[in-house]
Amino acid sequence: MLTTRFVNGAPNWIDVTTSDIDGARSFYGGLFGWEFRSAGPDAGGYGFFQSGGRTVAGGMQAGPEQGPPTWTVYFQSADAEATAKAAEQAHGSVLVRPMDVMGQGHLAVLADQAGVPFGIWQPAAIRGIEVASEPGSLCWVELYTRDVAAGAAFYHKVLGLETSSTPFPGGMYTCLNPAGAGEDAMFGGIMSLADGGAAQDHPYWLPYFEVEDADAVVDKAQQLGGVVRMPATSMAGVGRMAQLTDPYGARFAVIHSASQKG
Repeated sequence: MLTTRFVNGAPNWIDVTTSDIDGARSFYGGLFGWEFRSAGPDAGGYGFFQSGGRTVAGGMQAGPEQGPPTWTVYFQSADAEATAKAAEQAHGSVLVRPMDVMGQGHLAVLADQAGVPFGIWQPAAIRGIEVASEPGSLCWVELYTRDVAAGAAFYHKVLGLETSSTPFPGGMYTCLNPAGAGEDAMFGGIMSLADGGAAQDHPYWLPYFEVEDADAVVDKAQQLGGVVRMPATSMAGVGRMAQLTDPYGARFAVIHSASQKG
């Protein structure tokens, strides 16, 4: 379960880069009830999405030269420089070199061996998101890749992540947890692109946000200009989930987890 009791290797931040930050504010505000607060005049337009006064994500506008709109998942590291070096040694790459962010922490953006971008956040004043696994907040992350074993090996070398397997319709699902934390600390998984029905896609990380009613959120997303990539689907013991894109193309998923009441 993803929590805000952050440990090294676990997701501790998430943000969206978009071609229209005002439009994204309107979309996610309408969908999840988020409010957007600027990080200040020196932050280059970066800001915080908040729910009930607690930060759930970040966001900023980016030009086409910075790539298509996307959600980026960040993982906690005690040493961003060492993690960046480990990624290069594991046949990944460094997209944004580790840097201090106004004394709030150190950030880096890396890519795994398949070219999938992900972030590193070395906490200082800001530890990470302030709420997780509650309605309207991040609750799970999933890597879609062509080679599950190679992906698992990369993130083990770079972040120390451990894997376990659980039965999944048509095969097995590879779960992820921080080193030494055990399966109770699972926060995500790895899926084959073929199993995910998107073999033609580039590999990517997909964030899941907890919701109280997946079907209602899907309907609302469409009303707000989003696109349904996978309609609301129930899975025994897991919950009811759907995959979407916002109006600008950033992918995300929603789930009403089986562990949630109601």
